[in-house]
Amino acid sequence: MTNEHAGSVAAVTSREFGSGQKVFGRYTLVKVLGRGGMGIVWLARDEELGRDVALKFLPDLMIQDRAAFDQLKHETKRCLELTHPHIVRIHDFIHDERSGGISMEYIDGETLSNLRSEKERKAFEPDEIAAWISQLCDALDYAHNHAKIIHCDLKPANLMVNQRGDLKISDFGIARSLGDSVSRLTLDQGRSGTLVYMSPQQLNGERCTHLDDIYSLGASIYELLTIKPPFYSGNIDRQICERVAPSMTERRKELDIEPALVPQPWEDAVAACLAKDPSRRPQSAVEVAQRLQLSSGQARATTTFRKTLKRKPLFIAGIAAVGALLLAGIYFGGPNRHAKPASHEPAIPEKSIAVLPFENRSEEKANAYFAEGIQDEILTRLSKIADLKVISRTSTQHYKSAPENLREIARELGVAHILEGSVQKSGDAVRVNVQLINAATDSHVWADTFDRKLTDIFSVESEVSQKIAAALQANLSPNESHVLAAVRTPDTEAYDLFLRGEYEIRQAQSNESAETYDRADAFYRQALARDPNFAEAAAALARGRLTRHWFVSPLEPAELEEVKSLIDRALALAPNSPQAHLALGLFFYWCHRQYDVALTEFNRTLELQPNSALARTYCAWVYRRRGEWERSLAEFQRAQELDPRDVQIPQNIGATYLTLRQWKDAEQAELRALAIDPDNGWSALSLLISHLNATGDVGAARRALDGFPEATKSLTLVSRRSPTGIGDVAFMIGMWVYLDVMERRFTEAFQAFDKEVVNKDPGRLQQLAGRAALRLLAGESDMAKSAGEEALPSLEARLRERPDDTFAMTELSWVYLALRRNADALRLSRQAADTISIEKDAFSGPNFQIGLAQIEARVGAPEEAIKRLRRLLSIPAGWEVSIARLKIDPVWDPIRNRPDFQKLLSGPEQIGPNK
Repeated sequence: MTNEHAGSVAAVTSREFGSGQKVFGRYTLVKVLGRGGMGIVWLARDEELGRDVALKFLPDLMIQDRAAFDQLKHETKRCLELTHPHIVRIHDFIHDERSGGISMEYIDGETLSNLRSEKERKAFEPDEIAAWISQLCDALDYAHNHAKIIHCDLKPANLMVNQRGDLKISDFGIARSLGDSVSRLTLDQGRSGTLVYMSPQQLNGERCTHLDDIYSLGASIYELLTIKPPFYSGNIDRQICERVAPSMTERRKELDIEPALVPQPWEDAVAACLAKDPSRRPQSAVEVAQRLQLSSGQARATTTFRKTLKRKPLFIAGIAAVGALLLAGIYFGGPNRHAKPASHEPAIPEKSIAVLPFENRSEEKANAYFAEGIQDEILTRLSKIADLKVISRTSTQHYKSAPENLREIARELGVAHILEGSVQKSGDAVRVNVQLINAATDSHVWADTFDRKLTDIFSVESEVSQKIAAALQANLSPNESHVLAAVRTPDTEAYDLFLRGEYEIRQAQSNESAETYDRADAFYRQALARDPNFAEAAAALARGRLTRHWFVSPLEPAELEEVKSLIDRALALAPNSPQAHLALGLFFYWCHRQYDVALTEFNRTLELQPNSALARTYCAWVYRRRGEWERSLAEFQRAQELDPRDVQIPQNIGATYLTLRQWKDAEQAELRALAIDPDNGWSALSLLISHLNATGDVGAARRALDGFPEATKSLTLVSRRSPTGIGDVAFMIGMWVYLDVMERRFTEAFQAFDKEVVNKDPGRLQQLAGRAALRLLAGESDMAKSAGEEALPSLEARLRERPDDTFAMTELSWVYLALRRNADALRLSRQAADTISIEKDAFSGPNFQIGLAQIEARVGAPEEAIKRLRRLLSIPAGWEVSIARLKIDPVWDPIRNRPDFQKLLSGPEQIGPNK
């Protein structure tokens, strides 16, 4: 689910450095090559040997831990033995009393990841990468069989091509040693690497072997030829372990890549690399090359590709990938600037539990939904006990079943007990095995095995929940005792359909796919058809429809009426259903902006289900829209205690701090979110804006995302419309493109904007309007007019179809501006600002005020624009406006030279909540 609406190096490396400074007695710093979660990488001159090097400074956390430091030093020195022409050389491990670092070969070139993204179709053809893959296999064979070193984080971002067209593997040996050290320090799950390229064994925390590199090699080739890795959305962990990836030809067809056909030897070789069972993979990199029918690895890439390389320095990017692990430790407690040191963490309550994913032991892997459903049902029952602290499913789903490092997981989640389980379903028979473990002592508190008929599954869920409550000595109210024993439906087939719907809705909330929401809806409706009195199915269907309405595409009025009738039906059947009250709160919030009524329903949900992190999150959202900033942050913090691995929570904390212009707090929260999910576009957007609006430094804003995946920079946010909409032209164009606009590099902005064509509405409409606005900002009025004429019919039709679509109002106002219909542009922009005013919505309202001010500045209403800006600077509106941003944004050029505008630039601006 998205936001409602390389990070701070100081956080990981306290020592400041400057160009020209000499460090470690021999290196003169030249310039920063990159910043990421793990610190800074500098281009430096080795004065003793007279050569340029890439100098990677280690984080303070590792410098201060002697064991981790010594381990990394030992492993790095082992890597000095790697002397292969296609492996980036490690020169030295260096340190003084305050700092440490790794000196590496400096590569002037590009990664295969970037080269792929710069191609017109975003994908390579096999013959284009054959020489590079041959070189890669040759290097892997050398490392595995001669140096006995494993990479453990092989991916396109770690595969560089220099100016001569030669491939170089970066981070050999360091990825694992750094990852292992940081994992130990930050209590991560004990796995190093990048999720989408991990083998099932590496994903489960097993020690890396060369066969994990073989899997990653296959995943990397798959991505280079198809744009995407084998598994890239939804529950990736489970897919890697259980699903077979589509063939590369099938994936290319899905993504409209022509020609779609991939040669069969490549299909077969990559499929073999991706085998779940390591013994079924090619047993060496040489075997992979043979299966691909490649020649010797010494061949060089074609001249064509050498010419495509841009002359820009590239730091050793792969190390930054493990920065997410470090950030998970540094920011685990949230972004509170007054946070206590780790040694003073609050005591873990004895009556606390996390329910880990249940293992699916059924022969049919398709029964995974059933195992997940049993786990979720037990967790939901326990979460209704006020005397227990129960961690939400979002935070536990990332762990494997029956992990080895229970103590670390418990500490990470802040609980004293872990529940593990397995489910085996065969025909109408079910076996459920559960064990409650004291994490501190790694001892069993209680364990049992239940062999039942499918029709008796409800009694198992009830009995397990009751026995856990008894084992933890939880004090139960009469209502809680009743809840633990309750049966949702007497119809086991209806229940099975409900569990399938729950499985699909979790996928939908992850990938925001309308098709996945449709599948969930269908299962819920089938469950209700079998049992019309199934209250939880009615509530779940309503909530799924509402979530789609808010985050994917608005529902029609008749559809919203059906949602309300579903909620009424659920409450009539089960007046004390927390899910029904939650759905009713969302209905009043997302459909009618009736915040008081919504808050009443969310609080009622918390009375019935005290451990609902989701209800607390919704409370925080409502408080934020009412302008109760501190109360909102407090609710977010309480939600985070119950769901410490839910990326939404730190993401929204960061967005709130950004609105308050508390730039550093916003940055830290978003880094915490990106540590959980490095691909989270909303957190990347917030991180970028916090740097931009704090300093007005476009370069700093770009560098904020160094070390994170390229996907995080896809910030155009096309088709991400919600009923709230967006009023700022920067968001309409796309923030990553708008960085070029603020530097007045319009040629680059046009190229970036047109790089990806969107053919489906509403993303197509956004692109049409954005093109007109971009031409207008560049001063190309005739081309802006032409773009506006192209966009006008579709956008006017959209607004007739959905007259409350504030995004369409913003888009159409800029189209009118391009067509020199200034009065219409002003009218429509005012309509959007009135529809979502600051008084109605303190969080999103300022966005439409800034949009109106932008139009006013361009239609000859400068006094009104400046008055509006003055107000926005006096209230929490940091997403939209800051003094630093006003100084550089071309949208204000028509009024820039006015004395009253210049007066705005001398301040003040509101920082923090209104007093």
